[in-house]
Amino acid sequence: MKMLIEGGTVIDPAAGFEGPADLVIENGKIAGIVKPGAGPKDSEIITAKGCIICPGLVDIHTHLREPGYEYKETIATGSRAAAAGGVTSMACMANTNPVNDNGSVTEFILKQARAYAVVRVYPIGAVTKGQQGEALAEIGDMREAGAVALSDDGSVVADSDLMRRGLEYAKTFGLCVVTHSEDMSLVGEGVMNEGFVSTELGLPAAPHEAEEIMIFRDVTLAALTGARVHIAHVTTSGGVQIIREAKKRGIAVTAETCPHYITLTDDAVRTFDTNTKVNPPLRTQDDVDAVIEGLADGTIDAVASDHAPHVNDDKEVEFIYAKSGMIGLETLLPLSLALVEQKKLSMSRLIRALTELPAGIISIDAGTLKTGAGADVTVFDPTEEWVYDVSKSLSKSRNTPFAGAAMRGRVKLTVVGGKVVYRDGTIV
Repeated sequence: MKMLIEGGTVIDPAAGFEGPADLVIENGKIAGIVKPGAGPKDSEIITAKGCIICPGLVDIHTHLREPGYEYKETIATGSRAAAAGGVTSMACMANTNPVNDNGSVTEFILKQARAYAVVRVYPIGAVTKGQQGEALAEIGDMREAGAVALSDDGSVVADSDLMRRGLEYAKTFGLCVVTHSEDMSLVGEGVMNEGFVSTELGLPAAPHEAEEIMIFRDVTLAALTGARVHIAHVTTSGGVQIIREAKKRGIAVTAETCPHYITLTDDAVRTFDTNTKVNPPLRTQDDVDAVIEGLADGTIDAVASDHAPHVNDDKEVEFIYAKSGMIGLETLLPLSLALVEQKKLSMSRLIRALTELPAGIISIDAGTLKTGAGADVTVFDPTEEWVYDVSKSLSKSRNTPFAGAAMRGRVKLTVVGGKVVYRDGTIV
């Protein structure tokens, strides 16, 4: 079966290609990038006039909630939201119930994905049993079952010696460790960033140093062990600087941020909208600027959604009691594209942060349109304006502060393994 996506601009940072071109797909693989009009006409032809044609987006930080919390999200519904957001590969965190801390849970996730997912799903296993921070999880067992990385995200491995041993084991099995960097003894009862706004609102708050201390610890342990550390959801200027210096020293560290950390500040909490409650918390404008600068200069490698579904009962309570997190798969691309419109990032740099680099961090075969690669493709119109109607979200949950927000840039087509799974607002 042949498919020809024609009339758009192809951008594939991994292949070093950017320009007007047509994309040829055959038997589920990329058959080539050809000059406009030069593709085979005996194909299913899809017109992409005015659109960007790029590798399928790779989101390495999501929470699919299955097993155990299927009332919030399932692998099926999460994958559909991913497809609507142009995401063709997604990695899901281990904080399920039971926790993904052994091979049987990893196998269950992959089995459900094969049966129900419309995009590729990659499980991330826990560092410690039950994410309790007391003993290492079954790392080799999970690796053999198909885990692509390790993380206690949602919790923190507070014991530095245990974290060291986790890194050493991860290195043995060729896995990176994704860290949730918050010193919880400093966070305490904090529910937002410590600063002027928290003082004005009278909410308990956590200092940005809580994040920076743990980032410093984790990159130091990476240097000690030679293991690969990936810093999740970076939010502070100090954290960016620590990572920048670690990279200069040759430490094997990578990092990500999320759209809400480059879009919102702690001023958003003034509304007491519990959908603005996230971990780590929204920071100041200076932090936002530093994170964007880090993304632009390569200190921060990737952008990930940290898609964290919660039901209304988790959010429709007082701010201090609300669960942390927001959904983000369907808004990952348009919120990130704002940086291109503001000329803070090039389109190529953003696409690289959403494709090639995250794929490399978790060592999966994705994020490129090179000939012979799996045909995972995203087509989006970077100029289309639309309003995010969360009531029509394909996620099971609705917890987002961006409901009703004007967006610019919209996914038109998502292709996984040469098959169209999403087109113009509909799962195929």
